[in-house]
Formats: sequence, C-alpha cells, structure tokens
Amino acid sequence: MTRGSTRVDERDLALMARALQLAERGLYTTDPNPRVGCVLAREGQIVGEGWHRRAGEPHAERLAIEAAGAAARGATAYVTLEPCCHHGRTPPCTDALLAAGVSRVVVGIQDPNPRVHGRGLERLRAAGVEVVTGVLEGPCRALNPGFDKRMRLGLPFVRVKLAASLDGRTALANGESQWITSAAARTDVHWLRARSSAILTGIGTLLADDPSLNVRLAPTLIPALATGEPVRQPLRVILDSALRMPLTAKMLLLTGATLVATCVQDAKRIAAVTSAGAEVWVGPPDAAGRVDLEALLRYLAEREINEVLVEAGPTLAGAALQQRLVDELVLYLAPHLMGSDARGLFQLGPLASMRERVPLELLDVRQVGPDLRLRARLAEDTVNSDD
Repeated sequence: MTRGSTRVDERDLALMARALQLAERGLYTTDPNPRVGCVLAREGQIVGEGWHRRAGEPHAERLAIEAAGAAARGATAYVTLEPCCHHGRTPPCTDALLAAGVSRVVVGIQDPNPRVHGRGLERLRAAGVEVVTGVLEGPCRALNPGFDKRMRLGLPFVRVKLAASLDGRTALANGESQWITSAAARTDVHWLRARSSAILTGIGTLLADDPSLNVRLAPTLIPALATGEPVRQPLRVILDSALRMPLTAKMLLLTGATLVATCVQDAKRIAAVTSAGAEVWVGPPDAAGRVDLEALLRYLAEREINEVLVEAGPTLAGAALQQRLVDELVLYLAPHLMGSDARGLFQLGPLASMRERVPLELLDVRQVGPDLRLRARLAEDTVNSDD
C-alpha cells in the first residue's frame, strides 16, 4: 500500500488502529471537539500515546509527546485527524510536533475545519517532516460524522432513533407505547444519547409522554470520566411551532439545558417559558407554518452541535426523512406484533408508485437483548423498475 511516494506497511496500519482505539475513548466527552487519538512510535515500538478528552484540555498530540518525553525525537506520530495549526482553546499541535522533533507524521484524514484543512500538513512538510495521509481513512472519518458534516456543510449529523414491533408499529391506536422494546434496547439508546450533542423531539411527544430525554448511565461506565465527574447531558430541543411548551415539563427540572424552537412571536409566552427554565429560539416558518427544520439544524450547527439524535413520533420523523435531513436511522425491532390499527413509523403520505419509495442502505444489523437493532442510511434507489 502506498500514499504518494511513501510506502505504508502493516506496522503503520496497526499503529493507526491503536490511535483509533485511543480516540474512541473520547466518544462521550469531547463534544464539540472531534475525537482524536495519537501514537508516537520508534521502529514500530510505542513510546507515547494520548487522546483528546474534553474541549479546552490538551489535544492528543501534546499528551502523546508528554508521555514520550525525549523519545519523541525522531519518532513517527500516528494521528487520526490532521494536527491543528491555529490557536483555538489550545496552542497549535503542529508547533508541538515540530518542537518535539518528530521525523514523520501519519494522518488518517485531513481536518474538515476550513481554518486547518491541509494547512497543518503543509506546515509540517515545509519544516522537513515526512507526511503520509489517508491511512485507515474510512474508520477515522466515521469517528466524527457530526464534526465533519458541520465543518463542511454547516449542518449537524442527524440520527433518527425509532422503536417498533416486528410489523412496524410504534404505539397502539390509543397512544400507549411503553414499552415496545426490552430493557437492553432502552439501555442501548442511552449510549446513543450520550454521544449526541442534542436530542430533538416534537411537542406532540412531549405532551403525550413528558419524557426526560437525558442520559441515565452510571458515570463509571464512561471511560473518559474521572471519579466524581458527571455525565455530560445533551441539549434537549423541543420542536414547538405553536409554543405549547408546558411550564411543568419534567425535563425543565433536570440537569442539562432545554431549547424550545418555535416560530411564534409571543413575548409574554416566551418570557413564561424562559422563566420556567428553557431557552426559546424563534425561527422562520416553513410553507406549512411550522418551524423550518433545516433552519433549526443550521442554527444548532452554529451553536457547535455536532450530532443530533431525533427521538420523535411519525410526523417529525417523516418530515425529516422527506426533507432528506436524516443521515442515519437506528431502528429497534421487538419480536412481537401490534396489529394494523397501531401507529406506524413514519408519516410520509401516500406513494403513487414504487419510484417514490425512500431507499435505504443497511449499515449494521445486530441483536440487542431479544430485539434487533438496524442501522441504515439513505441511499439511491438501484432497483430496476422493469423487474
């Protein structure tokens, strides 16, 4: 395997894989920063390693250099993401690598941040450091889908979570839905919440269920947390076009922030919701008079929201899907049937032909307790209409 004129061997792949393992430790804590791991090695032997834990704390490269000490000189640095070359919350990592005397830098992907994109690599090359890029590029990119999309497109990565019976039903006709899936599946959802920057639901779900929408995992389960540190709570976002937010909602008393997104200009009502403990964002309406969903997502991206987890009913889930704002679906299927009168997964409206269906590509299928978990993304329809 080669990258340009530089050969990449199995040792390089193994050491980058180790850097990825380190980066994954920050999966639940680095937000809004990307998850990054770094390994320093000499002749294939690791002399230092580090991973970014939290925004404002040292980056992976600096921690690896500190761990290596004098052994960093002449070493190869394996970094999952291009080293930064600008002053942010911390000084540039390119400066730290040059000062440490590394002779070679192997990078997974370029930083999508326009302030960095390629400039960090150029600085290293200009100083005489050998630079190799694109090593385990796919896994490195998959580690930070939200950061990557926010930097490139000004939108967060949107993941829709749904739970249904095997016949695709999410609630009985009377609205009863607790519980469709098992305790194991519900615990698995908390890991999705923990990695998310925000959780989005509609006012209909809030009025029906009064959900907490928080992470209920023991801090000891999250490897990046020190003793006594609390679990990071994602921003709770309520899509509430008519501003019906109940002032007694359970989530307003919980740790973490709540944002109510509306398109109603009612100063008195906004003041009441704000006094109850929520922030209110007034956005533009769409053609139907509801909050423009894409405008809301762009606003969230401006607030450095990387990954949004949508936990909502069929109306909001269907709207996001139809507007092609969904990057990933996570569907938990329970092994039971709820009947034809029960509520469905998405409100998509009638389809006149098979050409109008929403094509999906399965990414992963696995069993969680007695349930199935399917991960899928939107795909181009490749079915031959003549078949």
